[in-house]
This record gives sequence, structure tokens and C-alpha cells, in this order.
Amino acid sequence: MKHLILSLIFATAAAPAVAESYVPVKDQATFLSLVEGKELRNFLYGVRLNVLEDGQIDGSAIGWAIEGSWTWQNGYFCRELSWGGDPIPYNCQLVEARGDDRLRFTVDQGAGDSASFRLQ
Repeated sequence: MKHLILSLIFATAAAPAVAESYVPVKDQATFLSLVEGKELRNFLYGVRLNVLEDGQIDGSAIGWAIEGSWTWQNGYFCRELSWGGDPIPYNCQLVEARGDDRLRFTVDQGAGDSASFRLQ
């Protein structure tokens, strides 16, 4: 059951189409300028994440801790996580921004499902 919830949170939280379009984030410096000092939130699933400059990720979802690490590789956000002690496999994701308060992550270098987050 936990793995089903996990896949919903980190893979299939597709965002509806909106008038303002998302723009790809092409480099690590731009990405860091967007997330620095902010928490990524997906209210539907209760996800709260901090993506830190030192390559660490921490947060929670549905009461379970999220921990992990990330790097920026060839224009993609690559991360490995654990959620409540269960591993979430390594994946490189396309990152897109809408304004300075929303990010969308699309798994498999932009070929898979997306999850959107509000920056607060």
C-alpha cells in the first residue's frame, strides 16, 4: 500500500493545463535560485520538501520522512530518495518553472509523469 501511495506522490501528480506556461530550467544555478530558502509543497499529497544547495533533500509526505540526495547532470535534476525508509529509485527529471513560485518535475528526463510543487 505504501508503494502505491509513493508512486502517486512522486510520479503521477499531474498538473492541469494552465494559461501561463512552464519554462525549462536548464542549469543548476537557476534551479538553486528558485529553491533557495523555499519549501516545495504539493498540497494534494501533503508533500513538503527542502532541496538544499549541499545536495541533500529532506521533508515529509503523509507523516513519513523523506531523505535523499540530488545532483544536476546534463540539464536534469537527478535524485535518489527514501520515504519512510523505503527506497525511491534514482531518476533524472526535467525541471520546469512557472513564474517564481511553481516547479514541475517530469521523470525519465521529461518522458514520464509529472508532479507540480508550489514554492513557499
